[in-house]
Amino acid sequence: MDKIVTEIASFGVPGLILMFLIAVSGYTGAAAITTALATLGGPLGMLGGIGTLFLLTKISKALSTYGLDILAKKVVNKIIENGKSEKEIIKEINDFPFISQDLKNKLHNFLKYTKLRV
Repeated sequence: MDKIVTEIASFGVPGLILMFLIAVSGYTGAAAITTALATLGGPLGMLGGIGTLFLLTKISKALSTYGLDILAKKVVNKIIENGKSEKEIIKEINDFPFISQDLKNKLHNFLKYTKLRV
């Protein structure tokens, strides 16, 4: 059991997500892994699932290195540089269901006081 836990821990957050999807798939063995990857990949299937796990690895590394607030502000800066207006960005922030109200408020304040304006 310790060896399995060590192997899963070496995969980090993506390993936990894959383990969870395998557990809720209702299958065992290779069928569980296949189903989990296909679920994670959506319309792109297993290959999409593998790509998603790779992307999650990069995102979790960036989050642990810089923190969510700094990373979110850098993304907002890049969106401004790409030509979106402040109103469009605020609407997207407000409509996005998976971020907390606290982070939404921080991003609103960041937009209000940022030096970058397009």
